[in-house]
Amino acid sequence: MTFKILSQKEFTEHAAACSQRSFMQTAEMAELLHKRGFHCQYIGYADHEGQIAVSAVLYSIPMTGGLHMEINCGPLSTKPEYLTAFYQALQTYAKENGALELIVKPYESYQSFDSSGQAASAERPELIKQLTDLGFAFDGLQTGYPGGEPDWHYVKDLAGLTEKDLIKSFSKNGRATVKKANTFGIKLRKLKREELNLFKDITAATSDRREYDDKPLDYYEDFYDAFGNQADFMIASLNFQDYLSHLENDQQKLGQRIQKLEADLEKNPQSEKKKNQLREISSQFATFETRKTEAQDLIAKYGNQDQILAASLFIYSPQEATYLFSGSYPEFNKFYAPALLQEYVMTESIKKGIPFYNFLGIMGIFDGSDGVLRFKQNFNGYIVRKMGTFRYYPNPLKFKVLSLLKKLLGR
Repeated sequence: MTFKILSQKEFTEHAAACSQRSFMQTAEMAELLHKRGFHCQYIGYADHEGQIAVSAVLYSIPMTGGLHMEINCGPLSTKPEYLTAFYQALQTYAKENGALELIVKPYESYQSFDSSGQAASAERPELIKQLTDLGFAFDGLQTGYPGGEPDWHYVKDLAGLTEKDLIKSFSKNGRATVKKANTFGIKLRKLKREELNLFKDITAATSDRREYDDKPLDYYEDFYDAFGNQADFMIASLNFQDYLSHLENDQQKLGQRIQKLEADLEKNPQSEKKKNQLREISSQFATFETRKTEAQDLIAKYGNQDQILAASLFIYSPQEATYLFSGSYPEFNKFYAPALLQEYVMTESIKKGIPFYNFLGIMGIFDGSDGVLRFKQNFNGYIVRKMGTFRYYPNPLKFKVLSLLKKLLGR
């Protein structure tokens, strides 16, 4: 049994054999981290027969007094019984190679919940104990976005679903939202590298509104270069002249149904069913007048050109697809473009044979205050809680002294 540095080929082959894997544990992510100034290594642990049982992307960056080393959303294992030995060897490796701090954020799920946040499985405290018994300090089970990353993920199983029955798997509200959004004439397309400024514009506007830090444009460019066809930078856009045409066509169809119902009622004026249908469709017809007026206002403002409504970045791996970054303009919320982008990525995942979709972060608070959760619940998935963050200090005294000095210096 040995801890070893792996080649990219060895890591990729082992990772492909793992049943679950985050995009953070891919060769593409290692390339991106390298572009962003991190030193990356593929590390692993072999069993008695020399077969890789555990592997990970380990990245490091200099910090005052040594190195910050981290495994995010890992390690990967095909034989979990070797995890303890791997962690022990990792601690030794970190100490021998100048790490001041080693961070591990495992990808195993601590507990699962239904879509509304009700526990669907027992907690797994033994996962935490495995690491704390080895001397890792645990940040604790948390809600929100500690360190900017969520421990609570909203997810959906796609295995067994077809493109045709995907929408049937959504919640009642989700089905209605997607069906309505599909009537507006919204167009979805992938951005080319030279168009990533469009993605940046919308994520920057969203981050300003929601008060979080956006990534710089060169980060998105590096991401595009590293992930290639494994990532889709998607935008949803709408030409408001086309939208008006859709409204006029749909309203014309309603007018034809109204005429037919009126003719039916002349033959059978006592039919309560027909009267109710006529009232409902007449109300819908009147609503179209309001929407046409709104469309004309949008045409006056934006002209006869495609206007971006929303954007999302999706990542694909054989084990799961992931929803990473997104943005939208509140002015266009009524068009439900983000819902169409979600339908797109799930459809693409089914085409690619990917069995699992990770919507990523939610707060882990189920009092109705989490708007992100409410949006993701439209797609009728469930919730998993990850273990969180574990920290190991090869030289704890040195770390404490340096931390105190930084605090005194106001750094």
